[in-house]
Amino acid sequence: MTSSFPKQLLFNTLALFGVWLVLSGRYDLFHVVIGFMVACGVAWLNTGFAHSAFHQFPWVRAVLYVPWLFLRVVQSSLHLTKLILSPSLPIRPKLIFYRSHLRHQGAMVMLGNSVTLTPGTITVEVNGSHLLVHTIDEEAGEDLTSGRMEKKIAQVFQEETKDR
Repeated sequence: MTSSFPKQLLFNTLALFGVWLVLSGRYDLFHVVIGFMVACGVAWLNTGFAHSAFHQFPWVRAVLYVPWLFLRVVQSSLHLTKLILSPSLPIRPKLIFYRSHLRHQGAMVMLGNSVTLTPGTITVEVNGSHLLVHTIDEEAGEDLTSGRMEKKIAQVFQEETKDR
């Protein structure tokens, strides 16, 4: 344990307890005490791991990625709505086997989650640097197949990517 362990433990406990209070919506003595005890226990188990992936995650650059992803989600939602409302229902579902050049495990997790968050696509499997993705049509998987999504995530993790 380091000398900053008590400060980190206190910060983690208060942060977790704050989340508990916001999400539980119950403020009677029993729930508040249970929430504080659980927050203390979880904070105790997760404090002091200086080399964890959580502490090395590029939070600021990831927050800058969120608006781009949000815009892609909205655009994909509109595309999917157009497909669904079309009387001919012009879907052409397929599985895409995608090989990523991202080296960081967190970047691969972010890529898989970003694909799944985008309407019309879902990450079926992640195996090392390979993704198996189901798309409802060619256009839905374009951000992935063009490498655009991978490049954005590579910027978050400050990685070099190969052009596709």
